Amino acid sequence: MTMNSFEFRTVPAMEMAWGGANRLGEIVAARFAARSVLLVTDAGLVKAGMIAPIASSLEAAGFSVAIFDKVVADPPEIIVYGCVEEARQAAADIVIGLGGGSSLDIAKLAAVLLSSEQSLGDMYGIGRVQGARVPLVLVPTTAGTGSEATNISIITTGETTKMGVVSPQLYADFVLLDAELTVGLPQVHTAATGIDAMVHAIEAYTSKHKKNPLSDALAREALRLLGHNLIAACKEPSNRDAREGMLLGATLAGQAFSNSPVAAVHALAYPLGGHYHIPHGLSNALMLGPVLRYNAQAAAPLYAELADVLGVKGSGDATARSEDFVAHMQVLMDESGAPRRLRDVGVTDNSLAMLAADAMKQTRLLINNPAEIREEDALTLYRQAF
Repeated sequence: MTMNSFEFRTVPAMEMAWGGANRLGEIVAARFAARSVLLVTDAGLVKAGMIAPIASSLEAAGFSVAIFDKVVADPPEIIVYGCVEEARQAAADIVIGLGGGSSLDIAKLAAVLLSSEQSLGDMYGIGRVQGARVPLVLVPTTAGTGSEATNISIITTGETTKMGVVSPQLYADFVLLDAELTVGLPQVHTAATGIDAMVHAIEAYTSKHKKNPLSDALAREALRLLGHNLIAACKEPSNRDAREGMLLGATLAGQAFSNSPVAAVHALAYPLGGHYHIPHGLSNALMLGPVLRYNAQAAAPLYAELADVLGVKGSGDATARSEDFVAHMQVLMDESGAPRRLRDVGVTDNSLAMLAADAMKQTRLLINNPAEIREEDALTLYRQAF
């Protein structure tokens, strides 16, 4: 069989180590000559006491450490600018992002802007970043976004709009996966971020245009790990095996979808974040069920393969196995404890048409979906999720 040509990129190095964040200083010192760190995180992690021992580890290894802890969910441009300003004041020559997807996204852009004359506005889009950046290390504290392994940063640009920077320079130099950092995550966040990671794997596997053998292999293994560990991670928060399985699965899914882009679940999730400030992982979790059912026929052969990956019992042709897969995902989502209806998170019925119109603006995502989605289809999907 002739193989289609494809390109695959990812981060050059990562380490998985339970408790590794407590020795982040020695790990980073052995890899980089830089010694002035900007640590990008959020106030919640500082308040929880997670940042102080990590900063101490860096200082003990000879680093000067400035902490930027103003990252918020769906970060606006002003957070990026504030982060870069503090990095310049600290004369930072290396950026470490530690936190959820928002902190990692801000760290990526800070590392680029710190050594660039280019404006943030000129970077929006695909492949528009120019020049190099300072060294970048990413340490995720949630098993969800996969941002540690992607070349994408999403920023809120208006009241309800978001834009993305997609460029090779946003791949980190080094990623540390320490699943111990995820142990304190509440069940609802573990569930929502875990389902978000499953969305990444599923959409990468069914993406219409850049799906390739490497992204497929990563997506399959990601989904296997996530599917087998989601409920245990939700119900047994300190289960090390489950937490490590979830974190590795989320990272593999990130590697997959940064090369084989996501589709309609994300396209319909973004307006929920923009208008209702629903966290990204949760908005994906809310829209996954309706979109899976909508795509089931067009993606039947691929969903059938994913049913096998998850060990879903059943038999029959691809259509039957596809239905088995969708049903199994529904059960997983129900058992996880994540909110299941838009109405449960404050979305109002009279806003669904507006959300559908906004979703149609996500053309870069919608073109990757296995089945075409028009505005009236989007409205139907929001109504099913409501």
